Amino acid sequence: MAELEKLTINLGPVDLGQIELLVEQGFYANRAEFIRTAIQNQLAKHAETVREATTRNAYLMGAVTYGRKALEEERREGRRLKLRMVGYLGIDDDVTPELAKATIESIKVLGMFRASPAVKAALADRTR
Repeated sequence: MAELEKLTINLGPVDLGQIELLVEQGFYANRAEFIRTAIQNQLAKHAETVREATTRNAYLMGAVTYGRKALEEERREGRRLKLRMVGYLGIDDDVTPELAKATIESIKVLGMFRASPAVKAALADRTR
């Protein structure tokens, strides 16, 4: 499973107090569980919209990691990747900046993109 991304949010004191009350009453283990549940409920509510948008915009949804072997195969086949992700895109540490530049035409990630600093720098002009 992909790593978790830490987010920071600002809440008013009344909202925060209500969350703490629900935690105190045992509805949630802690604030983070309440917030994760609220986010999951909103995502479920808008699932059809997300599905339609990912299809319309040709996004892949989920988690994908590319390693050296996969990218070398793409290079051998003469293919260049246009990576469009909703979720997690990882490029393994065994991928060199040169290999990444030779095989990846563009990257757009709505979510998390993990790669070595050198690979990210090599792809900076191709990443939106």
